[in-house]
Amino acid sequence: MNWLLAFIPVALALEHMGVNPIAVFLTSAAAVVPLAKLMEQSTEALAHYLGPTYGGLLSATMGNAPELIIGITALRHGLVEVLKGSIAGSIIGTLLFGVGVSIVAGSRRRPVQNFDKKMVAVNSSLLMLGAFGLVIPASFHFTAHTDRSISVEISIVLLLVYIAGMVHTMVAPRPGSEKERVAQLQEEGRAPPALLCATESPAPQWSRNAALAVLAAVAVTLAFVSDVLTGSIQAAADAIGLTPIFAGVFVLAMVGNIPQYMNSVSFAAKDNMTLALSINLGATTQLVTLVAPLLVLAGVAMGVDMNLHFPGFEVLGVVLSVIIVRSVVADASSNWLEGVLLIGVYCTLAFGFFHMPATPP
Repeated sequence: MNWLLAFIPVALALEHMGVNPIAVFLTSAAAVVPLAKLMEQSTEALAHYLGPTYGGLLSATMGNAPELIIGITALRHGLVEVLKGSIAGSIIGTLLFGVGVSIVAGSRRRPVQNFDKKMVAVNSSLLMLGAFGLVIPASFHFTAHTDRSISVEISIVLLLVYIAGMVHTMVAPRPGSEKERVAQLQEEGRAPPALLCATESPAPQWSRNAALAVLAAVAVTLAFVSDVLTGSIQAAADAIGLTPIFAGVFVLAMVGNIPQYMNSVSFAAKDNMTLALSINLGATTQLVTLVAPLLVLAGVAMGVDMNLHFPGFEVLGVVLSVIIVRSVVADASSNWLEGVLLIGVYCTLAFGFFHMPATPP
């Protein structure tokens, strides 16, 4: 995947020369994928040196850093509707496509996969809270000022819930051994792959200082590439004939999530469905309780009208995704057919968004 880093100078050069926006968008999107992967690898290396508890906190915080960086640059370009579509699309895509392909991949080892019920319960509750956070602004839509006020207030509540979850993860009593503590964190849906790497894998190839340097360099580079990506997506979407909503929900949202999908599929194929699902469900709960609220507050600081009042079809897609995934994983088991069903729902929503007019009647 690192060979995709060659697209970084290509994307910057094409953007500087002002060539076809489709080429600029495709090359910058290709460049984001290895950068997101490098950010994940450097975070995993740092988690090894910090230990499972603080490593888990770092991983949970940095897990959606690419989406946060892309979101802030989208705000700078005034692409509020595209950004909202990207947030909704990340939720829909991770819950339906990410979980679906993981279940299908896991079925190669055994017909029925079992996973931790407590992890599902914790993340399902947080997902329902996040869904309500989008439903309420849509239900009480009156004026732009009201939308922003309600969104800021709900964002603060969601951030407090996220902080409470992190505190619970760090201070809750756990079994004595290191592996048992990791297992407990994994059950709570707060243990990305970094925690397993910190306890079960050999020392990472990077030292602590090297990992910090890589993380800083990737963050800066990702900011530049994201600026090119978000600056070209509107023109590229117009050239292809895509609406801004579809471009955000099914194009921009997919870019930063590809490494996450690859990780979850890899763990599912190794018969570790609990970890595969915790990657997808945990990333989604962090998105709705951390990334979206931070982007709302960032919009206020930047003077951009960013709020949690999403279009009705996006809210419907998010709520349906949460309900369907809850029903599939509620019994703590799954099979390949359920994975195919989730992917099928994702495709039907994609067709719906594709045919939805840019300006709803």
